[in-house]
Amino acid sequence: MPIEPSDNERGEAAQPRMQAPNAPPPLERSRFGGTERRHERAADDEAPVSRSDLSKGPQELIEHREAHINWSVLVISSVVILAFSIWAILIPDDARTTMKMAVDWIATNLGWYYVLTMTLVIGFVLWVAFSKEGDVRIGPDHSRPQYKLVTWVAMLFAAGVGIDMLFYSVTGPVVQYLYPPSGEGGTSAARQDAVIWTMFHYGIAGWAMYALLGMAMGYFAYRWGMPLSIRAALYPLLGKRVRGPLGDGISIIALVGTVFGVATSMGIGVVLLSVGFSLIFGLEQGLTLQIALVIGAVILTIAATTSGVDRGIRWIAELNLWSAVAMMVYILVTGQTAFLLNALVENIGQFIVTFPARTLQTFAYEPGGTEWMAGWTLFFWAFWLAWGPFVGVFLARISRGRTLREFVIAAITAPVLCDFIIVSLFGNSALFQVLQGNTAFAELAVKSPERGWYALLEMFPGATFLIWLATLSGLLFYLTSANSGAMVMSNFSSTIPDPSHDGPSWLRMFWAVLTAVLTVAMLFAGGVTTMEYATLIFALPVTIIAYLVMGSFYKVLQMERAEREGRVLRRPSMAPIGGHVPERSWKQRLEQLRAYPSLRQVTQFLDRTVRPALDEVAAEFRSQGYDVERDAMTNTSGIEEPLLRVSMNAFRDFHYHVAIVEAPVPMFSGRMSRETDVYYRLEVFTQTGSGGYDLMGLTKQQIIDDVLERYETHLAFLTFSTATDTASVLTPKDQQPAVPKDAGDIQDHEEKKE
Repeated sequence: MPIEPSDNERGEAAQPRMQAPNAPPPLERSRFGGTERRHERAADDEAPVSRSDLSKGPQELIEHREAHINWSVLVISSVVILAFSIWAILIPDDARTTMKMAVDWIATNLGWYYVLTMTLVIGFVLWVAFSKEGDVRIGPDHSRPQYKLVTWVAMLFAAGVGIDMLFYSVTGPVVQYLYPPSGEGGTSAARQDAVIWTMFHYGIAGWAMYALLGMAMGYFAYRWGMPLSIRAALYPLLGKRVRGPLGDGISIIALVGTVFGVATSMGIGVVLLSVGFSLIFGLEQGLTLQIALVIGAVILTIAATTSGVDRGIRWIAELNLWSAVAMMVYILVTGQTAFLLNALVENIGQFIVTFPARTLQTFAYEPGGTEWMAGWTLFFWAFWLAWGPFVGVFLARISRGRTLREFVIAAITAPVLCDFIIVSLFGNSALFQVLQGNTAFAELAVKSPERGWYALLEMFPGATFLIWLATLSGLLFYLTSANSGAMVMSNFSSTIPDPSHDGPSWLRMFWAVLTAVLTVAMLFAGGVTTMEYATLIFALPVTIIAYLVMGSFYKVLQMERAEREGRVLRRPSMAPIGGHVPERSWKQRLEQLRAYPSLRQVTQFLDRTVRPALDEVAAEFRSQGYDVERDAMTNTSGIEEPLLRVSMNAFRDFHYHVAIVEAPVPMFSGRMSRETDVYYRLEVFTQTGSGGYDLMGLTKQQIIDDVLERYETHLAFLTFSTATDTASVLTPKDQQPAVPKDAGDIQDHEEKKE
């Protein structure tokens, strides 16, 4: 899959001023062999203040064109995790006590911070979805989704939800009914809220965090051609510094948080599955069986991980979804069907009505509210924060071509609805038993959630079959999270220029093993409770990443808006005949439909037609007094791709780059036979990415016309940029160049040249 950034030219909402062509700005040599203005960026490591700066991201972030291991991130993260694991295994009591003290301090002093952070994340992703920028695609405008909707939703659901949901779907409602955060337990009010709290904890908040990081990383990777990583998503704020120690620190925070989040899910999973294996095979429950399950799961994870997304993870995700559906249908049909359906509808309605209040609820006025928040809401918020980078990368990896609106809405609706169904059916089935006076079951669900879950299954007809099915479903939940986690961890500890590629297999195996070691360590140190403590602690630094990503993504979306409005305000007299795609004769159009050129053919066309056309345009620009640069950029195949840049002093440069892009030959093509699965296109890239059309087969005159059309579009945007005199996030007031007296001065300047 080729890296294809944006297909539209973008620009910043700054107020530029054009200098006469006979007074060129001071120039300095660029690291790419060309020239760039001294004033554009005061220092190499400054954060980008314009789309021109931002377009340099792929070159500034990618030191080596080949994927390689980031050893500093790998070593430091591994040392941190291994040191914690050794501490927890050798001195488990000390580890448990120390973490308990840290959690108490966080809950008392920073509980409000976790709550506020998740509230802002929810608000931000909803703003993105319903803003005009929601139409922006995670990839070029002409890109389309790789996976079918059903497969995509299955992968969303299975990757973002672990076996922990089964664990808490029974114990959560029972605990909230008997020991609610406010009011008396066992009352009608507590009964109505019992399931809602678990739905709230597994609802929109977690998926909003996934959506934030997923759409940000996917946007920069597939629309801008940057690596699929957290540091790339922060490039608009931090500039080249994300490639150095600062970027490594961010990757380490994300990686360590991810490992603890996945290890927590794995730990809860083996605790739950050990009961199932004990019931099915008659094995003795305890730590030995749990460790054996961890080892067996690592072996299966390594086997599945090496098969990649399209085979291993995809197959397990789909099987996971269908096994969960089968389990839910069985419980619904053989259980209290009418009660469960009535309760489901009421639960969803109650959730919608009370969601805003619950989102900001801290129980500041309730005795014991801090302890309840630490054990429930804060733990889950920390869990989603820790899982955010992990699931975000995976969701971005499978969502290329979807719009931001589609991505966000799907992420906070389809999987959340599936979560609600599972939680409601299990939770209300458990509550039904408690309401019937089954106190033994209630006590078991509170004191030993894993045994309580299987105790509930034993109450259904055909319990043996249901236990087998539930254990299989739980195992698939576990393997899906472990597979996805190992893949993403290897990506975090590597530098991979191509977002469609993943880290090496040996590195995925390494992270699978190290995560298993951490899981065993936390089992030694106290089991599920210790896992909750560790997650709450190590997720705290990830909140900083969430705020940085929101600021960075807001900045580029403002750039998207500025460019779009610039196109809308383009003067009719400047409208090209062919729109964004060069005008072709009917014979050229017909020929293009069946032409799938090789790399050699496009290289020859580049040398014989494209370069002469750009040379001729550059010569004419120079003769009319423009400051023009004719340069070349070397691609990964070692081929020099032509670049034309027209400098405009305080304005953003005009940039016309013809790049070779690999594309798959469509299965329905008009060729009688296919000799290869790929062909090559010559696409026009502006400062932010591909225009989405192919120059192959055009005449030299048609290419010249396309350059001029693009240049006129660029002038139209500059005209719009001077329409206001206000500071923006993109260009602070003290950095804005002088504004012409009349926005039309720009175009008048061009007309005088003529």
